[in-house]
Amino acid sequence: MPRLLPLVALAFAATSTASASDTRAAFLKLLDRPRVPLAAEVSAPVAKNDLAEIAFSFSADATNRVPGLLVKTTASSGRRPTVIVIHGTGGNKEGQRTLMSELARDGFVAVAIDGRHHGARAASGKDAKSKDYVAAIGRRFTTGRELPFFYDTVWDVMRLIDYLETRDDIDARRMGAIGFSKGGIELYLAAAVDPRIAVAVPCIGVQSFRWATENNSWQSRIGTVQAAFDAAAKQSGVTQPDGAFVHAFYARVAPGLDREFDGPAMLPLIAPRPLLAINGEIDPRTPMPGLQLCADAARAAYRAAGAEEKFVLRIQPNTAHKVNPDSLVAARAWFKRWLNP
Repeated sequence: MPRLLPLVALAFAATSTASASDTRAAFLKLLDRPRVPLAAEVSAPVAKNDLAEIAFSFSADATNRVPGLLVKTTASSGRRPTVIVIHGTGGNKEGQRTLMSELARDGFVAVAIDGRHHGARAASGKDAKSKDYVAAIGRRFTTGRELPFFYDTVWDVMRLIDYLETRDDIDARRMGAIGFSKGGIELYLAAAVDPRIAVAVPCIGVQSFRWATENNSWQSRIGTVQAAFDAAAKQSGVTQPDGAFVHAFYARVAPGLDREFDGPAMLPLIAPRPLLAINGEIDPRTPMPGLQLCADAARAAYRAAGAEEKFVLRIQPNTAHKVNPDSLVAARAWFKRWLNP
């Protein structure tokens, strides 16, 4: 595994000197907005063979309602452990039905929401190419309003947990979450600051944005929002974007993403709760040296907490940006191990 140059390693060490409580407080302050009543609306269950599917929605803030799906077995009774499923760029809650059904049959209540500017929250109601999402990121760069690049959905996940705590079929002490790509990033950010996420499985999302920016390995991640990035570069008079402009872009659309809220700073904050990170060995969106920085920081935190067995980094050999079926099986086993359905 390639090692970082000493000066880069020292820079990361300096970034990590802030205490965990200070980092959590700073991130929560960045996310914070006036809390409004959840005003939850819940539809009647729809039975599908041995499963019941329930549509719901709640208010995340004064101007945003979050639509969601809940799946459990028709035989489910009492308070059950829960797994939240967070989709990636271009996805939606309906796209998680297969995994949610498997989790429900494992004994969990499975829940998914549409992320900001996705699914039913996109202007078209479909938006398979994430046009609304990318447009919102462009607006953020121009106006400084909204935080659509990961952070707004982190807030929505935290408000989802607020809602789940009100339900009489949820055991609030046993809530886990799994996220994919964009959703994996949103998951580890949320888990870092919200201890109600008792078990976390971020998939193809854990990374060091700073390492990628400083080592010319940012192109694949930026490619997920290329139109917004290109518009920002044109607006800034930049004809050949480099790492410095990528940092400026991140600083504007997701402040701290490649500094104080980068993976190596946030992942350790999940300790000592069980954490399974799943990544591809050759995934250009989560370059291995940056991923290793995250893993090293997490291992140190879990070692200090006496909980080394609760952190596992699962590297999928010769795999790019996808989650293989055997890794999904491992993820389900991880939830069963620690949430005891």
